[in-house]
Formats: sequence, structure tokens, C-alpha cells
Amino acid sequence: MQTDIKLEQSIWANPSNPNIVQIVDQRYLPHQIVIEDLTTVAQAATAIRDMHVRGAPLIGVTAAFGIYLALKNTQPENWEQDLKEATKLLLATRPTAVNLSWAVNEQLKTIATATTLAEKIELAYQNAGKLMADSIDRCKAIGEFGLEKIKALQKETGKSRLNILTHCNAGWLACIQHGTATAPMYEAHRAGLDIHVWVDETRPRNQGARLTAWELGQAGIPHTVITDNAGGHLMQHGMVDMVIVGCDRCSRRGDVANKIGTYLKALAAKDNKVPFYVALPSSSVDWSISDGLKEIPIEQRSGREVSQIVGWDGDKVSEVRLVPEGAQVANYAFDVTPAHLITGLIMERGICAADENAMLELFPEQC
Repeated sequence: MQTDIKLEQSIWANPSNPNIVQIVDQRYLPHQIVIEDLTTVAQAATAIRDMHVRGAPLIGVTAAFGIYLALKNTQPENWEQDLKEATKLLLATRPTAVNLSWAVNEQLKTIATATTLAEKIELAYQNAGKLMADSIDRCKAIGEFGLEKIKALQKETGKSRLNILTHCNAGWLACIQHGTATAPMYEAHRAGLDIHVWVDETRPRNQGARLTAWELGQAGIPHTVITDNAGGHLMQHGMVDMVIVGCDRCSRRGDVANKIGTYLKALAAKDNKVPFYVALPSSSVDWSISDGLKEIPIEQRSGREVSQIVGWDGDKVSEVRLVPEGAQVANYAFDVTPAHLITGLIMERGICAADENAMLELFPEQC
């Protein structure tokens, strides 16, 4: 079991070899820390599709580096066809997180300004780094705005300790640094506020139990892992003061797609008058759609993620079967939480209501 590597972010360009992009292979956490080298667009696509990387901001940045690797490995006479195939390959990996297509399109627009292949390669590399830095900056700002909301809630409730519930992993692993949903928690902890986090295990891939709990433990933030179905019970008994979750795609009117089970948490929060916040960067907003329930594509993943479970068997990461042989399994990876169930959106320019007018006040350039 190797867990003593010091990690600062979840993707980076190898400082001594720009032909290599390195990622934390999140399939092995928290039991092992495995660093994977990506040298081709095919490897980048596999990393996204098979969830070596996951989380909307990280998916986007990985795809941006994938475009760079595609150009780096092509020949002058083939670059247009290779780029077209690389774009198609990357866009087909995961349909729900809009950061994927956003980052690919940002790369295509950027390299279109260059004339030679060498210039395109350099621009793709520099812009991937810029998108990575921008993601980090957005998440930091989300944390700062979220901190103010936590401070205000603590003052409003008069509680010395606030209990925050989160679903899935929207931490720095998913966002390069800081995280989205976790960024306000990290800022609150650094500011000396007394918080405790309820961590949904988040089946079927258990990103909460494996990743969020590991992140919070590394940061020294008190937390408790719970079953996915325990949240409503905790809210009924006044044990949750606020919910903060992440986002994979948001419609222009504020409907949010996130890990399956988020909608049920929002319903429980509404019934128990618990504030329900979604933390997201503007790169996760799909300004081209209005009705999230009808228009956001919901990824259906392999049933094996439901029928099997992965864990540490004492010697290695192993997989065991949970369901009877031959049982039919469905695996919807996301659900959509309608805007009317959301208290507010925590974004890099501030906190707003989950509706089109409020969002456009923060981002008037999208009018």
C-alpha cells in the first residue's frame, strides 16, 4: 500500500518532459497513489472514459491536454485528419460533463489562429496550461464566496459547529486544486471555523467514501461517511445545516446535473428547509440549453460498476460481485436537480439564485 506521495494537484505537465502529461489515477485511491503518464490522445481518452480522471473541471483539462498530445504526435501532412479524429474520440468519452466539449472547443479556437503545425502544438500546450490555471483560480474564488456563506449561516443559526452534507467528490481531485463543493469547506477550516462534513458514500463508484473522505482526512477536516440513503434521516433530525454539491452541467436557467442521487438530497433538503447549494465554475454552464431535465444527456455506464464493488483486500485493490449472477443491472451516472430545489449557485463571480436572470447578472457576456 503506497499512500505517502505528496500530492498538490490531480493533473500536471511533466516539468522535465513536455511530451508527458501526468495524472493521479483515481481508481486506486485511497488505498494506493498511482501516477499515470499520458503521452497520446488515446491514453487521454481512455483516462477520461474509464475514470482514471473524473470530475467536470478535470475532465475538461485532460481533454485539452489530449488535443495537445494529438498534435504533438502527428505529422505535418496528417495533422488536420488526426486532429479531427482526436476531437471525435475525446468528445465521445463522457457525454454529461459540458467542460469536456467546452475545453476541446477552446483548444480548437486557439490553434486555429496559428499557421504552422509547430505553432499549433505550442499554442495547444500553452492554452491547456491556461485552462488548467483558470480552473484553479475559479475554484479558489468559489471557496472564498462559499466561506462567506458558511460564516453567515453560522451567525444566523448561532451554532458553534456547522454540519455540511456533500454528495460524490467535487474536491481538488476532481478540479485540479481546491475543488468546487469542497473549496468552501477548505476555506472555512483554514479560517478556524468549526465544521463537520457528512460524506455520502456515493454508490456505485463510492467517490465519497473513497475520495472525499480521503481528501478531508488529509486536510484534517472532521467528517463522517454515511450511506447514500441516510441524508434525509439526518436532515429530519436537524443534523444537517447545509448541503453543498458539485455540478457536471448546468442549464442557463439553473437546472443542475450531478452524480446520481443528488436530486434525492435536494428533495430532502427542501422538505426540511435545509439550504441546498451547488458549487460550480462558469465552464460547467451550458448556455445553449434551458431545460436541464429534457436537454442534458445522462450518461449510462457499465452495469459492472453496480454489480461489482472495489476495495482493499489486505494486499491489493480487488473487485467482488454484489448481485446474483445474471441479474439485470442499470447504471444511470447522473440525475438532474431542477432549479426550484436549489437555494443558490456558488460561482467564481459570486453567489446567485438558480435562475437565468440572476446567472446573467453575474455573466452578462452570455446575454
